[in-house]
Amino acid sequence: MKTKLIGIVAAAAAVLSLTVTPAGASAELTPGAIDAYVGQAMEATGLPGLSVVVTHGDRVVHAAGYGHDSEGAVVTAGTPMRVASLSKSFTAMAVMTLVDEGKVALDGPVADQLPGFRMADPRAARITVRQLLDQTSGLSDTTVDMSALDDSTSLADYVGGLATSGLAAEPGTRWAYCNANYNVAARLVEVVGGQAFEDYLRQHVFEPLGMTRSAVRDEVVRPADGYNSLFGLWLSRPELPAFLDGSGSGGVITTATDMGSWLISQNGEGRQLVTARSLNAMHTPSKVQDYGMGWGEDGELLTHSGNLFTYTAVEAISPRTGYGFAVMTGSASLTDTTYAVMLGLAAMAEGRTPEVPGADRQLIELVLGLAGLAALGLGVLGVARSRRWAARRAGRARWRVAARLVPVLTPVVLLAAYPSLVSFLSNGRTITWEQVTYFAAPLTVTLVVAAVAGVVVAVARVVRLRSVPVTREVAQPVAVGRV
Repeated sequence: MKTKLIGIVAAAAAVLSLTVTPAGASAELTPGAIDAYVGQAMEATGLPGLSVVVTHGDRVVHAAGYGHDSEGAVVTAGTPMRVASLSKSFTAMAVMTLVDEGKVALDGPVADQLPGFRMADPRAARITVRQLLDQTSGLSDTTVDMSALDDSTSLADYVGGLATSGLAAEPGTRWAYCNANYNVAARLVEVVGGQAFEDYLRQHVFEPLGMTRSAVRDEVVRPADGYNSLFGLWLSRPELPAFLDGSGSGGVITTATDMGSWLISQNGEGRQLVTARSLNAMHTPSKVQDYGMGWGEDGELLTHSGNLFTYTAVEAISPRTGYGFAVMTGSASLTDTTYAVMLGLAAMAEGRTPEVPGADRQLIELVLGLAGLAALGLGVLGVARSRRWAARRAGRARWRVAARLVPVLTPVVLLAAYPSLVSFLSNGRTITWEQVTYFAAPLTVTLVVAAVAGVVVAVARVVRLRSVPVTREVAQPVAVGRV
């Protein structure tokens, strides 16, 4: 749910990353090897807490927790974690149980199966259930007011809120990641399944797999507040209010232990909730994007990441090797360490030496901190030299003076456009000022400091300019000689 600015920053961080390989890394994936690797990752990244589970075939290789949560409790394999968009794979599973029972037509129009699903765009009548799950419905953050939908009090209310929205594309022709797809799907489960979505998920997904510490409401399973990183400090903060409780797009709370059961089932082992054909359909990408039903392709791995404003998670399975991985943390910052740890574990599972995640977060925040200090220093220097600046420009045309103020006011323009710029980089997802004070806090603080420094310098220069007397050359009388 969090903006994809993380991906952009992470890509830049990869260039700056100082990754190393663990000394004496073992090709055998054992609990000891996993502990050693994750311990190195914790030390390198400075994460406060992390939980991990690795499965192979029908068994859990290792499930463990590391570090602590925001309440000071030791993180264990049973620590509740918000897994954000990993919830989508669970919602897809709930839908597919109804498909197998013949109660939902996967390739039938949603509008025919879900009374109350109507949109201002007539093309919405052609959206199929499959297109909701593979995110090719045409629903997009660019055409749906996601902020308004976050104020919904129920899935029925959420779906009703789509009535005035349109589509960004003809259904089935373009992929767009949009949480609305999975909340509509969750409402479909409610209506067709005949019970609240959270009850259906508990009865038909969690309980059959023995996931006793999993839910979609935090009053059932309460996670601790998460963390945000601010220039190297981890600050405990409550998750931002949003449509999470009972949602199909990002509401699941679970543990490493429970995720072990889920990964085993997703790899076709242990207790199966749907037919092999339906499980394969969930894992098969659409024709327009490497994304199936709550699972995306990354090489030979099927994965899905989840980003809230204080929690981060990733799940992955390898159909070829039968391994499964989940990494979860009660923290969020400008970089996503969970994905890097997961890739390291996957490398170990194949006998390759993993890369330990580097200090990307610390390096990025150090650069931003230094940039903020530089802006502050330049601001002080600019104010101190404002009299000299004004004296040199006294009497010049106003447009020329204004042009000289543009550089110092550029950070102000960037700050004013900041949420819109992040929204643009996040494919149109709605971004608010409150949101950019969470995971992106170091960048936000740096921009604010630079903007304030620019305004102060500009004001000082204008005030000095108005106080400088303007000297004008006076024409001297021409002496006329007498003849």
